[in-house]
Amino acid sequence: MTTSFGAANASAAITKDPKLQIGKSFNGLNSLFLSQRAKVFRSSSASFIRAVSTPVKPDTAVEQKRSKVEIFKEHSNFIRYPLNEELLTDAPNINEAATQLIKFHGSYQQYNRDERGAKSYSFMLRTKNPCGKVSNKLYLTMDDLADEFGIKTLRLTTRQTFQLHGVLKKDLKTVMSAIIKSMGSTLGACGDLNRNVLAPAAPFHRKDYLFAQETAENIAALLTPQSGFYYDMWVDGEKFMSAEPPEVVKARNDNSHGTNFPDSAEPIYGTQFLPRKFKIAVTVPTDNSVDVFTNDIGVVVVSDADGEPQGFNLYVGGGMGRTHRLESTFPRLAEPLGYVPKEDILYAVKAILVTQRENGRRDDRKYSRMKYLLSSWGIEKFRTVAEEYYGKKFEPCHELPEWEFKSYLGWHEQGDGGLFCGLHVDSGRIKGIMKKTLREIIEKYNLNVRITPNQNIILCDVRQAWKRPITTALAQGGLLQPRFVDPLNVTAMACPALPLCPLAISEAERGIPDILKRVRAVFDKVGLKYNESVVIRITGCPNGCARPYMAELGLVGDGPNSYQIWLGGTPNQTSLARTFKDKVKIQDLEKVLEPLFYHWKRKRLSKESFGDFTNRMGNEKLMELVDKWEGIPLTVSRYNLKHFADKETYEAMEALARLQDKTAHGLAMEIICDYVASNQNGIKKH
Repeated sequence: MTTSFGAANASAAITKDPKLQIGKSFNGLNSLFLSQRAKVFRSSSASFIRAVSTPVKPDTAVEQKRSKVEIFKEHSNFIRYPLNEELLTDAPNINEAATQLIKFHGSYQQYNRDERGAKSYSFMLRTKNPCGKVSNKLYLTMDDLADEFGIKTLRLTTRQTFQLHGVLKKDLKTVMSAIIKSMGSTLGACGDLNRNVLAPAAPFHRKDYLFAQETAENIAALLTPQSGFYYDMWVDGEKFMSAEPPEVVKARNDNSHGTNFPDSAEPIYGTQFLPRKFKIAVTVPTDNSVDVFTNDIGVVVVSDADGEPQGFNLYVGGGMGRTHRLESTFPRLAEPLGYVPKEDILYAVKAILVTQRENGRRDDRKYSRMKYLLSSWGIEKFRTVAEEYYGKKFEPCHELPEWEFKSYLGWHEQGDGGLFCGLHVDSGRIKGIMKKTLREIIEKYNLNVRITPNQNIILCDVRQAWKRPITTALAQGGLLQPRFVDPLNVTAMACPALPLCPLAISEAERGIPDILKRVRAVFDKVGLKYNESVVIRITGCPNGCARPYMAELGLVGDGPNSYQIWLGGTPNQTSLARTFKDKVKIQDLEKVLEPLFYHWKRKRLSKESFGDFTNRMGNEKLMELVDKWEGIPLTVSRYNLKHFADKETYEAMEALARLQDKTAHGLAMEIICDYVASNQNGIKKH
């Protein structure tokens, strides 16, 4: 195994090997940056780069082209230049290099694609909230900022964070500094580094849940950039950070197995950071509210028979992003790596991340996620290399019970005498009367909140005496109790897509309300019950931000008003969906869904989910059912004529039923039963 070395050894290594040389200096950058450049080796052809903390082995130094973003990072003085200069110009936008670098600060440059003519630039800010935890002060600050500097809405993301849209460049520093001074952060919410660390949002006072959340926060702290670029840019170098646990500082500084860049301002990341974004989720057995297998690293608490946490199962190589019609890109599930005792978790996570940092591709960003390294190497080679950086062998993973999706909607006991209330938010968009109501409740009762990975929000630490007035206020604000939310909506997700996302090629958030209504109508038409559901997720492009490749029915934008259909995910998010049909126009959706749902209703096994049904049938058989579909067979009443004499009566009953969140069939049965009951006395008299 290679070992780390200091600056003197680095110089010696360069001197001895004529093929290695330090890159040319970059004018205008400070001496700190130049000293760090000595740790980035480049070939004489200037076409090869590695973010190495250890000597490059001759047999692994394969020349490859660098992506443009790698060059931007190298020349940036740890993610400062030229963003610091671009922010001072009068232009409403920033240049290409700064557009890439501002992502590390938690922001994306966008423009309104609905508008024609000159582009109206703005910026989206994304916060970083490990476990989805949001303090009372931060929530109120974000609410204020949305009104004053944004588009008067807040968005809850699938990674338990806020997104604030529509911030103008001239207001960026004001908004960023307000977030930082409210003990919030956007640092690393985007960019080539560890993103927000997920954990179950439920504030249960249970050892395993508390330990999972503490672990998620420690991992987030461990992998937070250290070079100060964020605070230099937005609060003039003043740092607003709480004290870190000593075990986090110790793990970050440990270089006994060659993981770190010695004497670097970024001991874990170096000048080049990671090849691509990196995602981690922590959870407890059975609770898959975090979509654990979609992450680069999935961390699962393992407890003993008394409920005392002992260690963690680790899963590696998950990821959703892909490119249409490029089969070499694909979504992938994380696979088991091994088990580590609880005191080693930070070292194990660091070892895995460094394995990706050293070996992930930096030439083509389409293939830079860790899932492609796993796919190329295989789990055994990956495990062997990660163990070198860990310094130990991974133990075999422990057996775990079945996973479940948990929404945590409605009222629940926290376990400490308090209550929490999970609230459904369609597509995570908080606006209008809902936004006003939440603000009033959170402010009046001084509540902390949590954001869930399903784009919902949880009110925490509610006293028993507050439950009734809060329930009343929520109802008045249009925040429905779970029993009034359509089951299809409970698990549905969509990304923001148009008009602001530059990658979107189809609607997602704006289109999903109508699509869900149409799915419900098909359910009614084929005779599926109101309480039945399928997991539906929609994205405007193949990057998969709403994780459509884990859905039972995934719609992935592949053209204007056109979607690729994916089938085969499961309700507990443990199976990868597969492509079923390309280029399905939005107006033709029923032609595909009607035969699928009709046959699911009639051919499913006992309690078989839609995803399991489609997997059992297989694409070829399902395609045959769709291609040969000529409508619901006449032998089966198309309008439930067991209860209705004609279509007009059915449609009138259906309209009435919808007002009561019922099916036409169910309402008709109620009316018939009531009629029979009311006439029973008369029958008995005769």
